Amino acid sequence: MREPRSGSQTRKRNYGARPRQQGEERRSSGGAYRNHSRNNNAAAHGSRNNGRRDAKRTPVRIIPLGGLNEIGKNMTVFECCNDMFILDCGLAFPDMDMPGVDIVIPDFTYVEGNKDRIRGIVITHGHEDHIGGLAYLLKKINVPIYGTRMTLGLIKGKLEEHGLLKQAKLIEVEPRKTVKMGCMAVEFIKVNHSIPGAVGMAIHTPAGIIVHTGDFKVDFSPIDDEIIDLARFGELGSRGVLALMADSTNAERTGFTCSERTVGGSFEKLFKRAEGKRIIIATFSSNVHRVQQIIDQAQHYGRKVAVFGRSMIHVINTAIELGYLTVPKGMIIDIDEMNRYPDEKIVLVTTGSQGEPLSALTRMAMNSHKKVSITPNDFIIISAKPIPGNEKFVTRVVNELMKSGAEVIYESMYEVHVSGHACQEELKLIHALTKPKFFIPVHGEYKHLVKHAEIAKSMGMPEENILICSIGDVIETDGQSMRVVSQVPAGRVMVDGLGVGDVGSIVLRDRKHLAQDGLIIVVIGIERMSNSLVAGPDIISRGFVYVRESEELMEEARRVLSRVLDNCTAHDLKEWGSLKTKLRDVLSEFIYEKTKRSPMILPIIMEV
Repeated sequence: MREPRSGSQTRKRNYGARPRQQGEERRSSGGAYRNHSRNNNAAAHGSRNNGRRDAKRTPVRIIPLGGLNEIGKNMTVFECCNDMFILDCGLAFPDMDMPGVDIVIPDFTYVEGNKDRIRGIVITHGHEDHIGGLAYLLKKINVPIYGTRMTLGLIKGKLEEHGLLKQAKLIEVEPRKTVKMGCMAVEFIKVNHSIPGAVGMAIHTPAGIIVHTGDFKVDFSPIDDEIIDLARFGELGSRGVLALMADSTNAERTGFTCSERTVGGSFEKLFKRAEGKRIIIATFSSNVHRVQQIIDQAQHYGRKVAVFGRSMIHVINTAIELGYLTVPKGMIIDIDEMNRYPDEKIVLVTTGSQGEPLSALTRMAMNSHKKVSITPNDFIIISAKPIPGNEKFVTRVVNELMKSGAEVIYESMYEVHVSGHACQEELKLIHALTKPKFFIPVHGEYKHLVKHAEIAKSMGMPEENILICSIGDVIETDGQSMRVVSQVPAGRVMVDGLGVGDVGSIVLRDRKHLAQDGLIIVVIGIERMSNSLVAGPDIISRGFVYVRESEELMEEARRVLSRVLDNCTAHDLKEWGSLKTKLRDVLSEFIYEKTKRSPMILPIIMEV
């Protein structure tokens, strides 16, 4: 069952989609606009291009199916004529109001209905919020997947888990390479992010060039020395960019995002400070550049590195195999070999920087890890910033680690984490280089999209050329105008164990009800031939009250139900549906009167 986009979801902000008027000409410096008379502007266009510049072109449609008004499950469909392709297919992690749900993926209804038109899937980078939904999509459609070497390496691991690797078509690409998608073409552009192999996209369409940055930041001194290709963004801008779709995650932050090398400097100081202690570092498993800096410091101080956490082990092994991670021979040791070395010769690299309940660091903090026990001789670094909503989990882990006597370093104390997303000045730089005619902020909650729209306005972008959209919106452009023309099915599909989409709003409502008020089961036995009561009522309580301390309440509830059954005729006992409703209503009213609680009541009638 799919979770549809609810009516309470954010509506589009009134940044209209009116096309820029003929008298509004884009100034080549800084993206500002100036007004000319309609006739003069038309004459200028006619003299240079014989009027062709104002001609409408083949329409192109942009359909975001995730990543707007939310963090995660990024997925966008581009459509032109009879051709379609997909950009990213990620997952999101469940909110607090989704008990029992493992992950959330986009609704693939529209894609499934047009699977014969899909020419391929292009991936910007290997983070879960961009590749985590691929395996579920490939079970429905099988099309080529294009990505860089590191990205495909991580995708292979995910597809192998789902038994899809042999049938998948994975095609490796490099920055500045272009792949055809029917009447469109996708050019890959190198960007910096918190994972190797990240790229943005220039989508060449009949209506014009659409630039999609993917997740990015501008790092002039990256660990791998591969700087973002600003020159290519500038070249595209000089040719004319129809629309820019840019990462909005850090649109609220002023200034520039620090270089990843800043963390390396902090690690150097902290490793020196931790002399004589065992070092435990928790970070994102995908941040290969940070792991490289940890390994470099461990080598400098003569320490061995042990890796904990399934995802961490998988990413590090993939990065080593593909050459993205340089590790001296014998540096990384098996978990079981740790006891052979003194504490001062060990660095543990682990998952759990977000306080995830089942992560290695959380199990260490709660003293439930089989291999590691926290002691006062541990120096723990949490090298990550809590994702919004995870602050309480991280605080709980920090508290428990400190109770064990360990010294804990986290982001607010030292520069042990930098973001992989662009701050305001970097966003302005991309806007200035590409000089887009239209702008669609992507990848962020509504507040991030609005802030990014304000940045575009401050640089001269007309308000009517900015579209703040929601997932499912169909954005159409013919090169002259850009507007939302319709909607397609979009929303959340919840994955719980092996079930995909079988958990919806009704199931979640019942789970919340059970979690908040508990369950009462009423069991009676009826002899079918005579329609007479032969057993019960028996009452079973779970999560409502402790029965041994509430025997009087349970006995009184049983008497209430018995009176209802005594007053039932043979005909009443024959209508089981009505009987269940009557038992449920009477017991619910009694329980609420006595306790002011509303547990779920489940009558069960057994045929004897």
